[in-house]
Formats: sequence, structure tokens, C-alpha cells
Amino acid sequence: MTKIVNHWIGGKTAEGASGTFGPVTDPATGAVTTKVAFASVDEVDAAVAAAKEAYATWGQSSLARRTAILFKFRALLDAHRDEIAELITAEHGKVHSDALGEVARGLEIVDLACGITVQLKGELSTEVASRVDVSSIRQPLGVVAGITPFNFPAMVPMWMFPIAIACGNTFVLKPSEKDPSASIKIAELLAEAGLPDGVFNVVHGDKVAVDRLLEHPDVKAVSFVGSTPIARYIHTTAAANHKRVQALGGAKNHMLVLPDADLDAAADAAVSAAYGSAGERCMAISAVVAVGSIGDELVEKIRERAEKIKIGPGNDPTSEMGPLITAAHRDKVASYVTGAAAEGAEVVLDGTGYTVDGFEDGHWIGISLLDKVPTSAKAYQDEIFGPVLCVLRAETYEDGVALINSSPFGNGTAIFTRDGGAARRFQLEIEAGMVGVNVPIPVPVGYHSFGGWKDSLFGDHHIYGNDGTHFYTRGKVVTTRWPDPADAPSGVDLGFPRNH
Repeated sequence: MTKIVNHWIGGKTAEGASGTFGPVTDPATGAVTTKVAFASVDEVDAAVAAAKEAYATWGQSSLARRTAILFKFRALLDAHRDEIAELITAEHGKVHSDALGEVARGLEIVDLACGITVQLKGELSTEVASRVDVSSIRQPLGVVAGITPFNFPAMVPMWMFPIAIACGNTFVLKPSEKDPSASIKIAELLAEAGLPDGVFNVVHGDKVAVDRLLEHPDVKAVSFVGSTPIARYIHTTAAANHKRVQALGGAKNHMLVLPDADLDAAADAAVSAAYGSAGERCMAISAVVAVGSIGDELVEKIRERAEKIKIGPGNDPTSEMGPLITAAHRDKVASYVTGAAAEGAEVVLDGTGYTVDGFEDGHWIGISLLDKVPTSAKAYQDEIFGPVLCVLRAETYEDGVALINSSPFGNGTAIFTRDGGAARRFQLEIEAGMVGVNVPIPVPVGYHSFGGWKDSLFGDHHIYGNDGTHFYTRGKVVTTRWPDPADAPSGVDLGFPRNH
């Protein structure tokens, strides 16, 4: 019997009423294992209404109560991390260890939310004028929404809702319809932790659900992670409907390798960052820029390592890389490799046509490595979102930086070098929001913020960290004067207040 994933509205399961369902496949077998209900406009409205009703009390609740519930949720999340990882593997396909790592990174943001009291402290200035004090406070927005991608079905929602809820907002999540089960398990754990009904809601669906959240007058802010074209659409549409918006888009992350670098360490890092999670992550290294004469040696070291990667079902403990999310995505990724030679690239490893014995109908693709890739090639210009690594050549450090900065994306980048001066220059000169020095995937820890530049971010705020707190709250300044018994009536004064 096919499993059905329904919505979560007002603290309980809400069966899909639209009559429209989407298929959820096991990427390792290609079989449809689940149907997910797609929300109608009325169902989205019901979720927003539940969130609005809950906000009337949750927004006024004490910080102590909010954080106490989040502490309980954190304990439950930790206890159920294996179960959530199994759901991720079954629907996304990533190997179990990678799914566990995703949950662990999400837990970091829950930890941050548990200590949100520090981030929400205001400021006070006394005696700015005679017996006048000025204070600043931060208050929640109301109902906020999150629209999240398939590649991290647990982690990316946890980049959003823990901070939003801790700040006093209520939340409506629209997760990816490709792997929806983790979000429902999270909703159940929040309820078990004592979160009041309606504070966290989940609606599944497609563009109908997304567009309704973007236009709904009671939704005050929208957070999004996904591709650049959709991020641009989310930002434009949400802003046109007077909402605060943070929309994180795609990437083409470069790794600059200087001639003095430890090439074995650089090759290890390139393979891990390019092919981990089958390349389906916005922080994957998809372009290595080899500087000077090291290119041939570096490519050979990458090839040697890449050929040894064990590809198989995510629930097989020996697998290091799983399948891609859908057959259509697998075919799209493969097209970049099959067309690379005609565009001037050298195909060192071709992973197209790869299959796994006993799982021939799975969404498999092998490791691909392209060398001497011209910047005009589609494999370089597009975000492939699969296990394809492009290697480009640059004569000098300056040429490499210019190449990276000419990309329309600016999510993350890395430099591998032993030269501290070169690394310092790179940090200052590179046009990207996150930089790694001998660190291939520079995803910030929870108390710093995640976000890129250029076409990798639309909106003014990065996600989680201090930016997350600021995004989910708005500032208010209060100027106060209390009469003193010694004051004499001052009379009417139409001039500026005296403060000195």
C-alpha cells in the first residue's frame, strides 16, 4: 500500500482535500513509494489562519516558555536523528551518514534558538536629555513562511523555523514535494515538545501553494532556498506583496589552488566537496581553478581518488555516494557531460550510463571529471547540481581571482595555499559571501550567518545567525520621559528638544 503524506495544520494531520497528489520515489529503485498531498489555495489559507490565531498568544509568550519548548524539541530531535535520517535516505537517496550529518547541522540552529535570549536583548541610553531615556527593542513579525528545497529536507527548514519561533513568530513551511516526510516528523516532534497548536504548520504542494504564500496578506515574511531563477521570482513577488524576503539562490563555487598548496590535501578536499551528497548541494565545489603548472598533477590526483568512490543505495553502509533525486534530474546532469567535449573540455571521467547491480531502475550517475573547461561551456556556466567537477586553468593568482569574480554567482569559494599573505588577499578581493581558507565547504557554524552575494542571494539578510534574528524581528525605539516631583511646569516650547 502506498504511503500518503498529508499536511500538518493547527497541531494535527490535515488530510489533503484538493484531490491532487504528487509522487515520491525511492531514488535507489526508481519505485514510487509515497504520494504527497498538494495543497489548494483554501488549504494554504487554513494553515495561515491557524498560524495567525496562534500568534495572538505565542507572540506575547515569555522567552522562558519559548526556549523551554525548544530545549525539549532539541532533546527529541537528537533522540530521533536516526529515524529522520532514514526518511531522508528513503526519499532523497543520500547515504545514511550524510543524512545524519544534515540533522546534526540543523541541530546547531536549534541550539542557537535555545539561546535566543542573548540575541533579543535591546539597548538603553539614559539621560539623553534631562530625564529622558531611549531604548530599542526587537519584536516578532507575525506569521512567516519558509519554502525549502529537496537537497536538505531537514536541515534547511531548521535554518529557518527554530529562530523564527524563538523570536515569537508562527511558521508555515512549504517543503519540497520530492521528499516531504522529514518535515512531518519534525512537526510531530515539535508537538510532542509542547509547542502550541498552530505555531508550526506544514503544507505540501507546488506553485499553487507557493504563490498563495507569496501573496497572502497575513504572511509577513518569506524565507527561501533553491535555484537562482526561482529565488529571483520569490524575491520579486514577495516584495511586490510588501513582505520581507530572504531568497537564497544557486551557486557555482570555485576552489582556487595555488602552486604552493599541498596537492594531496587539495585533491582530497576537491573530491569530498564536489561529489559529497552526489553534488546536490549549493555549497558543493563544482569548479577547481588550478594556478600555474600544477594542473596536470592535480587533475590526476583528483581522478585517482574519484575512481575509488563507492556508489550505491543510501541505506547500504558501504556506499559513499547515492543516486540523484529523480530520473529527470539525472538525465539533465548527464547532458552536461555528454556535451562537454564538443564545447572544448577534456572528459577525464564520464559517469553517464552508470548503474548499480540489482538496482538498475535507480537514478544513478557516476563520477564525472572535466578538465581544461572553457568558461563558455555550459558545464561551467550553469549550476549542474550533480557529481560533475570542472577544472579550469589560470596562469596567475590574479587571473584566477578575475575568473572567479566574473561569475554571476557569489555563494561560496575557497583557496588552497600555504601562503598567508595570498590567503588574506583572497579573503578581501574575492566577491563571494562565504570564503574558505584550506576549507573546501565554508558553511558557517550556527552563530554566524549563511549567505552569498550576487545571483546567489536576493534580499538584504543572510540566513540564521544574527541576520536570522534580525530578519524575523523588527526594531522599535522608545523615548521616555517621566515627570519628577521637583520639576516645575516648563510651558509650551515649539523648538527642538534640548539635549545638551
